[in-house]
Amino acid sequence: MARVRNMMASAAFVAMLVFSVALVAGFFGTLHPAFDSFAHFRVHLAVLMALCALPLLATSFRLEAATALLFAVAAFATTSNALSVPRLWPVQAAYEAEAGDQAVYRLLQMNLRFNNPTPEKVLSLIGRTQPDVITLNEVSDMWEAKLGPLASAYPHRIFCPYPNGVFGVALLSRRPFAAGTQPRCDGRGAMAIATVDFGGTDVDVAAMHLTWPWPRNQSRQIGGLSGELASLGETSIMACDCNAVPWSAAVRRVADIGKLTVVPSPGPTWLYIELPDFLRFAGLPIDQVFSKGAVLIHSVSRLEDTGSDHLPVMVEFSLRPEEKKPVDEHETATASVRQNGRTRS
Repeated sequence: MARVRNMMASAAFVAMLVFSVALVAGFFGTLHPAFDSFAHFRVHLAVLMALCALPLLATSFRLEAATALLFAVAAFATTSNALSVPRLWPVQAAYEAEAGDQAVYRLLQMNLRFNNPTPEKVLSLIGRTQPDVITLNEVSDMWEAKLGPLASAYPHRIFCPYPNGVFGVALLSRRPFAAGTQPRCDGRGAMAIATVDFGGTDVDVAAMHLTWPWPRNQSRQIGGLSGELASLGETSIMACDCNAVPWSAAVRRVADIGKLTVVPSPGPTWLYIELPDFLRFAGLPIDQVFSKGAVLIHSVSRLEDTGSDHLPVMVEFSLRPEEKKPVDEHETATASVRQNGRTRS
């Protein structure tokens, strides 16, 4: 019996070491995209390492187990500021309270899933929520026809087809595109940008869809989109199926290139489609919202399932009124003296 216990303790210790190595690697995502791939599972790895460490506290590995537990808690804590799930982490202060005299707009972000068997759920959700703008990912060839009934409600639109006919993006808007501007796509249909007129204020709205992390070419794709990201105006809002968690180096890189702020995530939005929804807590928060300039984010929330492996995300925001330049008292006095001089002459 003692031999069995020792073997189990040794196995738990080895597993704890393996999880710790993967967890540490995730903090070096800026060095190589392979390390960043581990960062996406930081929460899962921290929990698994802690579960392995707990029984080891009663063995000769107690010191190592205690160290691992502290590291697991610290690693888990690094994700808290990136999430806004009130029951777990109270970070609602990251959002701005609604002001009574400001219009509140809504943006709906949806990964439609290219082969969604229930497109009527998508149309029903849009009809019930009536967002001002909609950013869409995985807009396959079938979806352009399925979204046809929305043309009268959302006449301002742009579709950006992806070369494989599956992973395109689209942007639909109730509100007109700003006069003198044209919506645009990047060269491969991974990003759509339009300047939308929100009650007289022009806002660049973008929809983006990134491919999977390393060993897929997500990092290279971000580099290829750097021109479009850098071209976003001073006041912008972007929604993205980033296939990357908010604390990853990939998301930070996107934000840095576009000079954007990453909005706290509402929690896991993606779950493997074959798994039941009650396991959503084990999914990944990979649908991100970014903003900058006069955009004031009030809330970000997940909506009900519409047949995709991603949950829709609703963003409520306002626009900060244009700030008037402060009056320079010296310049005002000088101008007054000059005006008085002209009057006397």
